[in-house]
Amino acid sequence: MASLFLPEQDTAQVPAMPAVGVVIAAPQLLELVQEALRGLAVRVVMEQRDFRNWPALIERLEFLHPEIVLLDITGLPLPLEAAVRAVRAALPDSMLVALDVTAQPETILAAMRAGANEFLYPPLVDSLRKAVEGRAEAGPRPRENSRPPGKVLGFLAAKGGCGATTIACHLAAELGRLSAPRAQRSLLADLDLQSGIVGFLMKVKSPYSVLDAVQNLHRLDVSYWNALVSADWPGLEIIAAPSGYLPKDPISGESLGKVVRFVRAHYAWTVVDLGCTLNFATVALLDEIDDIFLVTTLEVPALHQAKQAVQTLIKAGIGSRLRIVLNRTPQRPDITAQELERILGMPVDTMLPNDYYALNDAFCKGKLLPPGSNLSRQLSSFAMHLVGAPAVEKGKRRFGLFG
Repeated sequence: MASLFLPEQDTAQVPAMPAVGVVIAAPQLLELVQEALRGLAVRVVMEQRDFRNWPALIERLEFLHPEIVLLDITGLPLPLEAAVRAVRAALPDSMLVALDVTAQPETILAAMRAGANEFLYPPLVDSLRKAVEGRAEAGPRPRENSRPPGKVLGFLAAKGGCGATTIACHLAAELGRLSAPRAQRSLLADLDLQSGIVGFLMKVKSPYSVLDAVQNLHRLDVSYWNALVSADWPGLEIIAAPSGYLPKDPISGESLGKVVRFVRAHYAWTVVDLGCTLNFATVALLDEIDDIFLVTTLEVPALHQAKQAVQTLIKAGIGSRLRIVLNRTPQRPDITAQELERILGMPVDTMLPNDYYALNDAFCKGKLLPPGSNLSRQLSSFAMHLVGAPAVEKGKRRFGLFG
């Protein structure tokens, strides 16, 4: 694993920066808004300048769910009241700021009656900064009458060959199977852009990849996303990594984070394969992930890299969401759990057995593990634990990961 040296910083929890959606067509308003937001502790998750496809615009707002929406009312394709009500219906708990180039009393009254929280016009830099800062200080408001966001699980290998991708694929397939009867969907996303093999293991036929989503964030909506993913598994959709990808300009963690925020609102469960490289983009992306599973084995190089990764992630303030998975655990390990905790700097949460022959046989046949294998039962128990279903029992023995 490539080592990452981060500057010393206060590891106390920092409040999350509010997300801002910029929906502005007028160039003069856009320049003023960009000046007002410069230097503020906010994240611009959406910037839309074309209002012609209004239903798709509302759909993007609903899925990205910015806490602050800056809406230009000068070039709306529908009446002002209808436009403001549509945004308010999609984002009932967000702060909606209507922007105009002039201040007409009847326009201000109509916007406020339709649901706008603020009405601003040039010069608006100072007033907009105050409004945004006030919302940031107030913190995020609880979402009411809206679907709760799905959960995102990230799998990171201590080094290549530790089995993180294999675990991610099997767990995602099991989550899809469990969520399908509930009319929910799960997603398996390969964010190892340069060496991801999820597409190969899961026999993905779609020619598109997560890179297409990153490069088309400006048009990312449900219909476009559905054209990218593969849906050949029960309850599970898959988006693979690009093949033969040689980046000229590195993909930023912020861009990948926008994709993760989009899919979080669209899927009950998202399993993300992060590969085996820690860099600034990966660490930035980890802010969008609920639980990070660092997969290692008992091999000395893997334990060394795992220890380095644990230290880096703790220093980055992510230690509370980090879980250690020990893969290919022998029946009688030569090391105790206490010794492992001392080496790695935190306890091991999960131990998975070595099922090499069954796994190799399955991959040779182009399939995943059969349900009766030992590792398959363990991963099934893991998925059931995550969704809150009772674990499968055989006699008096419970096949679970935690014990």
